[in-house]
Amino acid sequence: MEDLIALTDAVQSEDLEYKGKTVSIQWCELVESEEPKMAIPSDDTPEEEKNDYYSKLAAEKVMKMIEKANGKNPDGAALTADVWTQLPTTLKYQISAKVMGTDTDVNF
Repeated sequence: MEDLIALTDAVQSEDLEYKGKTVSIQWCELVESEEPKMAIPSDDTPEEEKNDYYSKLAAEKVMKMIEKANGKNPDGAALTADVWTQLPTTLKYQISAKVMGTDTDVNF
């Protein structure tokens, strides 16, 4: 358990390949109090709006994980919120999958 708890303080990093370029990222796991807070859509919300909501929530969580690591290791901060908004969407998906632990080595 101590190793799992330590992940919330540990800066994890990885280099990803994208279209022949190397992208360095770093992130930290979040504790519950650091998770983004947003209201859950009601059951009668249209499916498209729900999907959009959960997409935004996931993107916000990824940025919080990256920003936490950037605060702990500013010298390794290659990816910031300003840079994030300018990245190609497919690269954002690849980064998000890595940070969230859902990647299956799929390259977009």
